Amino acid sequence: MTANTPITQDVLTLPRKLPEGGLTNIVGLTRDQLLAALVEKGTPERQAKMRVGQLWQWVYHWGKRDFAQMTNLAKDYRAFLAQHFTIDLPQVVTRQISSDGTRKYLVRIAGGHEVEVVYIPETDRGTLCISSQVGCTLTCSFCHTGTQKLVRNLTAAEIVGQVMLARDDLGEWPVQGAPKDETRLISNVVLMGMGEPLYNFDNVRDAMKIVMDGEGIALGRRRITLSTSGVVPEIARTAQEIGCLLAVSFHATTDAVRDVLVPINKKWNIATLLDALRDYPRLTNSERITFEYVMLAGVNDSNEDAHRLVELIRGIPAKINLIPFNEWPGAPYKRSSGNRIHAFADIIHNAGYASPIRTPRGEDIMAACGQLKSATERARKSRAEIAAEAGL
Repeated sequence: MTANTPITQDVLTLPRKLPEGGLTNIVGLTRDQLLAALVEKGTPERQAKMRVGQLWQWVYHWGKRDFAQMTNLAKDYRAFLAQHFTIDLPQVVTRQISSDGTRKYLVRIAGGHEVEVVYIPETDRGTLCISSQVGCTLTCSFCHTGTQKLVRNLTAAEIVGQVMLARDDLGEWPVQGAPKDETRLISNVVLMGMGEPLYNFDNVRDAMKIVMDGEGIALGRRRITLSTSGVVPEIARTAQEIGCLLAVSFHATTDAVRDVLVPINKKWNIATLLDALRDYPRLTNSERITFEYVMLAGVNDSNEDAHRLVELIRGIPAKINLIPFNEWPGAPYKRSSGNRIHAFADIIHNAGYASPIRTPRGEDIMAACGQLKSATERARKSRAEIAAEAGL
C-alpha cells in the first residue's frame, strides 16, 4: 500500500435518530453551518451573522442550554430559536471516580450507543481523553477497546459534547458577573479514547475547530493532541486542517511485530508512516511528534528494540511516551517489569530524546490507557480466544 491509498469511511456518521421534534442541534455546527441553519429557518442573513456570534458565546463560553437565558437576544427571537433548534449533549449514564482522582464517564449517544470519556487531574494540568468512534476498527491486539467491534463514527456534536459534559461535571463554565477566573480544570484534550480519529476525519476536524475557537471553549491548538495508529494519507490533512499536536501509536520497531500489535501496519508500514511524520512538525510548526510505546514483556521491550527505535525516529523532532501495559481481563500480554522499562527509557534518554514513563491512572475503574470499552460491549473473551485473534 502507498501513501496515496484512498481512505474510505468505515461506517455512517449520522446519528441513528434525530432529536425529538426534528429540531436542529446547535452543538457541533461550525460557524458557517450555524449561519446557514439560521438563514434556512428564516433569519435574515445580515442579522444571522451577528446571531452566530451571540449564540456561540452563550453555548461555548457560558455553557448555556436554555435559549430563554440568552438575555441579549430579543424575546421573540429566543422563542424562534426554541421552535427550530436545540442544545443537546450526550447523556452521562455513569460516573466513576478512581482512588487517584481520575473520572470515567459512560456516555450514551444517539441510537443508544455508549462511549467512555476520561478526565485525568494532575498538579499542573487536567487532561480530558475523548472518543471519536463507538468501538474501533483497528483491533490492536493489546488494546481492550480493540476487542469491541466498530459500530459507527461519532458526529461533531457528540465529540464536542464530551468536552462540554465534562465541564458541566467539573463546574468549569464561567459565572456571569463573577470575577474572571483563568483556572482551567480541563487544560488539555487528547483524542486517545475509543476509535481511530483519522477514520472520522471531518467530524473530528469540525469538533476541534469548535473547541479551539477563541470566543468559546478556547483551548489552543497546542493544548490538543490527536493520537493515530498511522492512517498515513490523513496525516498531512491533520497538519493543514486541524494543526493540533500529533501522537502516534507506534509500539514496535519491526514490521513483523507491529503487524500483530497494530494491524494497520499491514496497510502503511513503519517506513511509510515515518516518511509522513517527517513533514508534520514543519507543516504545523509544532514542537515534537509524540511516539506512544506500550511496554509488553518479552514482545517489544528489549534493549535491541530501544536502539532500533532511536534509529528509526532519527531526524524527527520527537519524544517517546513509554506506557506500562494496563492489563485487562483476557489480555494476552503482560506488563514489562519496572527495571526493564527503566532500562529501555535510559537508552532512549541517552540518545537525546525525552522518554517519560507514563504513570498508570484510573486502573481501578478500567480507565487507563487501552482499557476503555463501553459497559454494554464488555462481554469477556478468554485469553486464548484473544490470543488466537491476535495471531499469537
